[in-house]
Amino acid sequence: MADTKVIVIPEGKICDYVDGKFRNDTPEEYVRQTIEKRLVNEHKYLLKQIRIEYTLQMGSRKPRADIVIFDKDCTEQTQENIKIIIECKKEAVEARNAKEGVEQLKAYMSACLNCEWGMWTNGRQKEVYRKVKNEKGQIEFMDYNDIPSADGNLEDINRPKRTTLKNAYDDNLLFTFKTCHNHIYVNDGLQKQPAFFELLKVIFCKIEDERNIPKPLEFYATSEERSNPDGQLTVKKRISKIFDQVKNKKKYRLIFDANDEIKLSPRSLAYIVSELQKYSLLNTNIDIKGKAYEEIVGANLRGDRGEFFTPRNVMKMVVEMINPGVDEKVLDSSCGTGGFLVNAMTHVIEKLERQFEEELGMPKANWSNEAINTFRDRISEMAKSNYFGFDINPDLVKATKMNMVMNNDGSGNILQSNSLLPPHEWTDDFRSNLAEALGIDKSAIRNHKTIEFFNVIVTNPPFGSKIPIKDKAILEQFELAHVWENDKKTNTWAMTERLQASVPPEILFVERCTQLLVPGGRMGIVLPDNILGAPGLGYIREWLIKNHRIIASVDLHVDTFQPRNGTQTSVLFLQKKTQEQKDAEEKSGTMADYNIFMAMVEKVGHDKRDNPTFKRDKEGNEILVPDTNSVLVLGETGEGDRTVSHEQKKKVEDDQTPDVPAIFAEWKTKEGLAW
Repeated sequence: MADTKVIVIPEGKICDYVDGKFRNDTPEEYVRQTIEKRLVNEHKYLLKQIRIEYTLQMGSRKPRADIVIFDKDCTEQTQENIKIIIECKKEAVEARNAKEGVEQLKAYMSACLNCEWGMWTNGRQKEVYRKVKNEKGQIEFMDYNDIPSADGNLEDINRPKRTTLKNAYDDNLLFTFKTCHNHIYVNDGLQKQPAFFELLKVIFCKIEDERNIPKPLEFYATSEERSNPDGQLTVKKRISKIFDQVKNKKKYRLIFDANDEIKLSPRSLAYIVSELQKYSLLNTNIDIKGKAYEEIVGANLRGDRGEFFTPRNVMKMVVEMINPGVDEKVLDSSCGTGGFLVNAMTHVIEKLERQFEEELGMPKANWSNEAINTFRDRISEMAKSNYFGFDINPDLVKATKMNMVMNNDGSGNILQSNSLLPPHEWTDDFRSNLAEALGIDKSAIRNHKTIEFFNVIVTNPPFGSKIPIKDKAILEQFELAHVWENDKKTNTWAMTERLQASVPPEILFVERCTQLLVPGGRMGIVLPDNILGAPGLGYIREWLIKNHRIIASVDLHVDTFQPRNGTQTSVLFLQKKTQEQKDAEEKSGTMADYNIFMAMVEKVGHDKRDNPTFKRDKEGNEILVPDTNSVLVLGETGEGDRTVSHEQKKKVEDDQTPDVPAIFAEWKTKEGLAW
């Protein structure tokens, strides 16, 4: 395009998504920008229909409405022709606020003769009203699920069809999850964690309903049902039937008990269903789903055992570098929210999708329902056979299962266990389920020498001096739990028979992951830098070199895990040596000589307070570049087809993690590494 020049953003400003004007970067503005993107990308309103900060005449007052929308054919965008008004507030402002709450919105709607719809939101709460006149000619405001989309179809607001489900855009799914969770927390008297798990049940129902092709969708609540007690009971009965189907599925038996039920009040359930029903949770972009889900999980289930969830950009970098194959068995031994597994599975699904497109001779968009179901069955089978996650926290196990279900149904092998325990002390359920998934006899899982099951491990183990491992039965399994002595003359280390009194968990996890890998298997593991550099831990590095080929080390910026943890970390990529390789090296007395890929990630896209950081020009100003992913449109052709014009601009995240995999892939080819 001709106008792809870089635009500089003044300090403290943002570029408005709709009109391109610079506005102050405030919490309220963040809410408005997210809503603007939803209006255009989900509701399909044209730019020419939307006005920002529109001045209203209300007696002697001239307030400005945040967003107003006109009919697309409106030639005079006057106050009397406004169809929709939207007011956006920062999170701290409540809907009942006398000055800035929903009453302000209703006053604005009343002052606009033909305004039929209004929406008020603060990012956590959303209220939608339709203005009508009763039999006496008086104005009334009816609660509605949502404002209508550009086509004006009200039926889809109440009961969406499969063809009208929308893919969430930007942070709107995160807004919706927060809104639902906040509603449960406030209205049902549940604490954060129980409120989260009730929301989880409803999300399961939503996904189950979407998968029930080709039957009509049953996950819905009409505006009328949401607004009266009888309707709310009807919704609860309808969703409870779906939840019964969920519970009866074998793959969900470790998530829900047979007598489990949705404990939300009918009023809350109807509200949450109405908020979720318009989206397709199956088809929404994985990054949007992942960000929304993992952020709400982290806010509600973060524990105190060194659980610092890995940023999504780092997980994506690690998975792309480790490059799991379609038939490889993948494990995250400390799965947390499941982000590593979801990324790994998505990486492989993209490969599988390309295979299917070649076999069928057509792009995915043209597949039949039968082909789509066959593809989903193949993904489910792959997930059941090849994807595994362990975590000691039972709540995180449930959360990971949900994340996998939401991202292509990989829920089968997420298991709760303290995986550092001796294998013969693993619970019978854990050993039975693991053996069944691996297709082996449970009795084969005897000790730490008989657990070489996985081709690929991607993980971020809990780390920290506050949670040391002191149990002798655990420590005895690990060479790295022994006392090692250093020969200062040769600068070599020798393991003694004595055990250390306590060992940080991340050291044991390195060795446990090695034990879990098949010979030749590879891992990407996040570790504190002291393991790689502290003089007193030289024995760990010697052990690593003896047992692995060190493929790569990527040094992460100190802010990577901020604001909760300032530990300096790196990602270490290792390939387990075969016994033959180790024997040959021991016989020759020399280690194989090879190159190691080294990289430093100095920018991770956020600062120590977790605020996003963006690239700047030489003067320190943020810059804008063309947004190639934007679907924003200005007008239509004579045939009614949308035409992309008005090139959208976006800030550029100051993040180097996406650059590393491509550089690594080029290096790997030169080194002759085939995976």
